[in-house]
Amino acid sequence: MSTLALQRSMAALEAPELTAPVRIEVRGLRVEVEGARGRRQTLLSDLSFVLEPGELVAIVGGSGAGKTTLLNCLAGVRPVATGMVRYNGGDLAQNLTNYRTLFGYVPQDDIVHRELTVERTLHYAARLRLAGLGPDERLERVERAMAVLGLAAHARQKVSSLSGGQRKRTSIGAELLTDPGVFFLDEPTSGLDPATGQDMMRQLKQLTGRGSTVIVTTHTPADIAGCDRVVFLARGGHLGFNGTPAAALAYFGTTTLGEIYQKLVSEATPAEWAGRFRSSDHYQEPAAPGVQATPRVRRRTGLAHQAIVLTERNFEILLNNRLTLAILAGAPAMVIGMFAVLFRPGAFALADPSPQAAIMILFWVAFGGFFFGLTYGLLQICTEFSIFHRERLVNLRVGPYVLSKMAVLVPLMVVVVVLMVGILRALDRLPSGSFVDVYIPITITLLLDGLAAIALGLLSSAAVSRPEQATLVLPMLCFPQVLFSGAILPVPLMAPVGKVISYAMSDRWAFDALGKSVDMNRLFGEGASPLGPPLRQQYEDTFSGGLAVDWIVMAGMTVFFLAATCVVLARKKTSFS
Repeated sequence: MSTLALQRSMAALEAPELTAPVRIEVRGLRVEVEGARGRRQTLLSDLSFVLEPGELVAIVGGSGAGKTTLLNCLAGVRPVATGMVRYNGGDLAQNLTNYRTLFGYVPQDDIVHRELTVERTLHYAARLRLAGLGPDERLERVERAMAVLGLAAHARQKVSSLSGGQRKRTSIGAELLTDPGVFFLDEPTSGLDPATGQDMMRQLKQLTGRGSTVIVTTHTPADIAGCDRVVFLARGGHLGFNGTPAAALAYFGTTTLGEIYQKLVSEATPAEWAGRFRSSDHYQEPAAPGVQATPRVRRRTGLAHQAIVLTERNFEILLNNRLTLAILAGAPAMVIGMFAVLFRPGAFALADPSPQAAIMILFWVAFGGFFFGLTYGLLQICTEFSIFHRERLVNLRVGPYVLSKMAVLVPLMVVVVVLMVGILRALDRLPSGSFVDVYIPITITLLLDGLAAIALGLLSSAAVSRPEQATLVLPMLCFPQVLFSGAILPVPLMAPVGKVISYAMSDRWAFDALGKSVDMNRLFGEGASPLGPPLRQQYEDTFSGGLAVDWIVMAGMTVFFLAATCVVLARKKTSFS
């Protein structure tokens, strides 16, 4: 870090830019979901309480008490159907889009890319979230966040090499860039050793000195001691207590905070605990709704800007992941090598043709383009759902996100297709012909097939819930392409239902287009080969006509799959689990 930048960071620590104090009022908050056998299950039971500005608040309770549900309702991650959450008098539900940009939300999972360094992680977060700030101002914010969280010494380390506590602080740093009025953290000390956990809680306490309200969920009694306020939830989301940790000990008549958990389970029902607290002197009734405060609106980054930043980030992530690069480069090389070993040279030579071998070569080359594209797209989204959901809450638009994936994968697909076609031609596994009349059409066909497959992979990646599900989807998407492409069984010979299914296979159109490009009908001609006329009869006019229809269909599939991906992501329920 430069001397000037260090001076700026230290000045920021001495005189931090305070955010507006935020008072949070919860009134009649109730959450129910559909349970087993159609029964309604209550997660939160008519909660009403107040959180004062600039506090470090712990939401605690046993398993099933509704800690994370309450946190998500307060942060606007989960819509509030019954009840109200107000910020300085402003209704969260009515101002959700504006308020979300003023929150910092850190789920239990890390919300940072492990392939990037700490500095680059915060750099991209700043570019995505701080519209209107110049490069120098964004750099100052990044350096200040690293200084505040003790990450300056690790600025050039990859996130993957950091300890659990350092990764968590990096996640917090991405949120700290915008100087949020409220921080929400779901079990920030989970998985950390006791010393690291206590250090984390001390740093969160320091954030309240900057004017922020910090709200955490935890199941660790040691985390509660340093908090200004603790909200105890009994089973079923009943409010058992809201006040200072010291007042909680006196109220429950215990010497340790851990004993309170046992009391909430054994001494009375959750509803009785809630009734006792409402009747106690500790209970603070939220004020009746009055004049609605208007939240300040933070400028959102434009669509083009988001697409550019996300594309740059995706490229850097790819370049930093050597294993992924090796797989992306090695898979095509291995497949091309197998093609060279499997097929003999000269299958397309008119002097001694092999129509059956030529058909198989065209099919497997087409399928190779599809397979590469599908595998490239299949893990692009599902592996970063937590990051996507968090950025979506702030200001991320789905369109730029999906297009940024294509922007990285399309050049990769172009390289693979050009190499595959060039090597196979050099090895005489493809027919001779002019560059313009034969090989440009072949390259365009394989590229369009690959793009349709990438888009299908992105759609599948968006539709699943976990990466392991995406790997199970792979054979389900590949087998229909093999069976209904028209190579193993010509389309004219398929059953009526099979013919209909074949129309939805991009490989069917790629196979048709490749056959037209190399003029397969010549290999089927009289005298060219004994197998020619029978095959020509089976394929009928499959390889007749122009390429326009085949290309338009594959391009249309790409557009359709990308649009469907956007729809799926836009409707996908926000989840950080």
